[in-house]
Amino acid sequence: MPKLEVGPIGLLPPSAARMGIFQPAQGTGMELVEGEHVPTDEAIEKAAREILSRRNPTLFPGPMIVWGWNDETVHKAELCMELRNEVPGMNIITMPDYRPIYPKIDPEWVINPCHPNLTIQHNKIETCILIGVHCHFANITLKMIRANTNCYTMAFCQYDGHEDALISLRDITGEKLVKVTEAIRRLRKEGFECWGETKEGKAELEDIAERKAAAKVPVKEETTLFMGELEQGLDENAE
Repeated sequence: MPKLEVGPIGLLPPSAARMGIFQPAQGTGMELVEGEHVPTDEAIEKAAREILSRRNPTLFPGPMIVWGWNDETVHKAELCMELRNEVPGMNIITMPDYRPIYPKIDPEWVINPCHPNLTIQHNKIETCILIGVHCHFANITLKMIRANTNCYTMAFCQYDGHEDALISLRDITGEKLVKVTEAIRRLRKEGFECWGETKEGKAELEDIAERKAAAKVPVKEETTLFMGELEQGLDENAE
């Protein structure tokens, strides 16, 4: 049975599907963990342990969470915040817009199609969760992260899931999100060591907070603006 391993794998790693790794069928009560099919509760327990134990855990909510386009999305966004608040030092980097950013991206604040690995490396993220990210972009992002970083990736997907994530929860619902949060809360009560509460973790989180505070007051000379004119899209009703 093929097993998906934490990267960095190399410049052009084979996709999980090419390795013979596929999602479990809908309704079987199984999820994908490192290329293997496991029961949902076991996958959630594994996810909670990785989130708590790895360096700089980060939540990447995409448009299907950030935009709040229906009541279910708003509810899931609230549950995401509850999960984040249970993890010491967990960061959030939103993904509201997938378009490449020119002339220069800021990898501390942005993840985009060309540079997801740079964002992961710059922020020293060793575990992340993609949620509410459109599947076509999540597939590209997960492959690039696994190729070039040691980040333990998770995809909480509204649909079939993602083979290239180390942990993939398919058909994500509010109930599944609550179970992940409850598992994290239980582990902390049991005394599970969280990276954010270690001496090393606390020192790094303090340094991150200082850098973010300084970034809120940018120096004018160091600010780069994109001054080009935006092209208008095609108007289907134009004659």
